Amino acid sequence: MAKASSRGMLTWLGLAFAIVLLDQFTKTLIVGFYRLGDVTPVTSFFNIVRVHNPGAAFSFLAQAGGWQRWLFTAIGLAVAVFIVWTLRSHAHQRLFAFSLSCLLGGALGNVIDRMVHGYVVDILDFHFRWLTPLFPGGHFPAFNLADTAITIGAIGLILDEILRVRRSR
Repeated sequence: MAKASSRGMLTWLGLAFAIVLLDQFTKTLIVGFYRLGDVTPVTSFFNIVRVHNPGAAFSFLAQAGGWQRWLFTAIGLAVAVFIVWTLRSHAHQRLFAFSLSCLLGGALGNVIDRMVHGYVVDILDFHFRWLTPLFPGGHFPAFNLADTAITIGAIGLILDEILRVRRSR
C-alpha cells in the first residue's frame, strides 16, 4: 500500500513539475524575444503579448508599492506546502489529485516569476467585442500557462466536490 501511495504521489508531483517547466519555458521565450508591451496578433481574438503583473489575479494590488511581491510569494509557497501535504493522503483520488497538481504547478510557476523578476510574466491576450463593457477594448486581462493550470485546478476541485455530493446521496 505504501508503494502504491508513493507512486501515486510521484505521478501528481510529476504533473505539477511538468506544468512548472512548460510555464517557465513559455515565459523564458517571451522574455527572450519580446520587449515589455510587444504584441503579436495570432487570430482576430487572440494575441501573444509580454505584460508584467506585479499584483495578483486581474492585477489586484498591482500598484501597492512592492510589498505585495513578498506577500503573494509567501502565499504561493504556503499553498504549495499545503497542497503537497494534502496530496500525501489523497493521491488515490484521481480528479482531486489532478486538480491539486494543477494548482501546485500553477502556484509554483507564478512564485518563480515573483522571485526571479519581481512580477508575473503574462503572455496570452484574448479579446472579444462583447467583453468591452467589462474590460477596456474587450481585452480580458492577459494571463499565462500557470494561471491556466490554476483555473483548471479550481474547476476540477468544484467538479470533484459536485461529484462527491452526488455520490453521497
